[in-house]
Amino acid sequence: MNAKDVQPFPSNWQTALVLVPHPDDPEYGIGAAVAKWTAAGKTVRYALGSRGEAGIAGMPPEQAGPLREEEQRRSAAIVGVDDVAFWDFPDSNIRDTPELRAKIAETIVTLRPDVVITLYSGPSWAPGAPNQRDHIEFAHAVAAAFDSLPDNLSDAPVWLFENGPDPSHCETVDGYTEAAVNSLAAHEVYLSVLDPETPVVEQARRQVEMSTPALPELGGRTVGFILKRHR
Repeated sequence: MNAKDVQPFPSNWQTALVLVPHPDDPEYGIGAAVAKWTAAGKTVRYALGSRGEAGIAGMPPEQAGPLREEEQRRSAAIVGVDDVAFWDFPDSNIRDTPELRAKIAETIVTLRPDVVITLYSGPSWAPGAPNQRDHIEFAHAVAAAFDSLPDNLSDAPVWLFENGPDPSHCETVDGYTEAAVNSLAAHEVYLSVLDPETPVVEQARRQVEMSTPALPELGGRTVGFILKRHR
């Protein structure tokens, strides 16, 4: 990435809607940015396509779903998000369907955020690091729903961003990475099953450090965003 080509994330907004398919998706990428925004008085809301019921190996969906929902709410609160909605699309089988697009569009129209943020829609994060199909399909549904919004919709969102590699915009997050670590570590059961050999906080710190690369040209550690739409 050439930092000279990256712009600062817009600051002239007050409300953001983060749309992701699973619990823990915000924390794996944008938690530090969310913590900075809410500390500045901005409002951030989360809407999740599923409850993550297929996400814990060896745990039945009827047990995993409520547990992951509880962990997500606790995690979101750490970075200042108290509005977390869960939909019931099937974890690990989320597809870019008319039903999903309609739910996303309905949520955007109801909440009227200034900014919509979702996951990366590309096939891979890097060589040898493929993206999840749920992520790709969900992100495509978000873009299609955004495009379907009527032009005459008052207070329509202005920006659609994806959190991903080769960003067009970055938010500097020095001073907020510890909140992001604590937020991801709140997914305690999920992370402890995912990697039983590594302490949860260590897993969380490693992920946050990876997702907030230090770019001195931009002022420190950053969270990267790709501008997909601008109205």
